[in-house]
Amino acid sequence: MSDTPQENNDVLSHGPEGERVWLPLPDVAELIGTDFGKVRRMLQERVLIGMRRGERKIMCVPEELIKDGAPLPDLQGTLVVLADSGYSDEEALRWLFTEDDYPGTPVDALRSGHRKTEVRRRAQALAF
Repeated sequence: MSDTPQENNDVLSHGPEGERVWLPLPDVAELIGTDFGKVRRMLQERVLIGMRRGERKIMCVPEELIKDGAPLPDLQGTLVVLADSGYSDEEALRWLFTEDDYPGTPVDALRSGHRKTEVRRRAQALAF
């Protein structure tokens, strides 16, 4: 990836509305109405994606990946494509939150619910 570490850090720390909100897994569980173990399985199955944050390196998930009390429905397929392209979780998160030719970011497109095919097509192109 061609971004500098500082640019990548900014993408993960700040969104268009200001500071990006990262939720610890117990908060994710409460928000989606399930238990902590189920959230861990969602991470393993790539239904959600997160990374360790802060001094204590607590596993957290960006709040934007949850909509209407559930993980974004089209996120899992996109995460699988990114993993198959060799992206680490941190690289996948950077890609999801980096402005592209879309209006906004890939996460914005997935949240709109109308452009999953285009997002996945662009994710697949990363492997080539």
